[in-house]
Amino acid sequence: MIRALALGLVVAAAASMALAAGEWTVAELMQGLAARGPERAKFVERKHLAILDQPVVSTGELSWTPPARLEKRTVTPKAESLILDGGLLTLERDRRKTTLRLAEYPQIAAIVESLRGMLAGDRTALEKTYRLEAYGTRERWTLVMLPSDAQVAALVQRIDVAGNGNRVRSIEIRQSDGDRSVMSIE
Repeated sequence: MIRALALGLVVAAAASMALAAGEWTVAELMQGLAARGPERAKFVERKHLAILDQPVVSTGELSWTPPARLEKRTVTPKAESLILDGGLLTLERDRRKTTLRLAEYPQIAAIVESLRGMLAGDRTALEKTYRLEAYGTRERWTLVMLPSDAQVAALVQRIDVAGNGNRVRSIEIRQSDGDRSVMSIE
């Protein structure tokens, strides 16, 4: 369950970001993220799990409220919400609520703090956990995030964020165990 929460946060955070216009570089990406305010986006996520023949498809809405609130509200196939607010991570599903203090889960905290660094446009914080590689043009680009932190690498092999202009269009997370998720942003 903790791995699913951590990966859900990775997807949610990446999906809620938007990129600055202009010649695309990692530095300009961070500058654009730092300038963004609250955002909402609809998503369709396909989770490819080794134990299943077909991907699990879910839909819902993501929202980011600077400086520290991130929400992923899934509508289908089953309603659930994942909310990160400050140092607390709350999962609500089937009328049950579970809250985790990030300080008690260093692997999740490492991922979350990296995501907050990205959403805040804090390249220094992000590069504590990931090596960043940018490809393409601002009209069609990809940001590759490769974990440099051993704890994060135990969960995530890589994250590929693709988009055009100032919009994120997809996020693919490849887990270290071979499973992967692909989120399309509407």
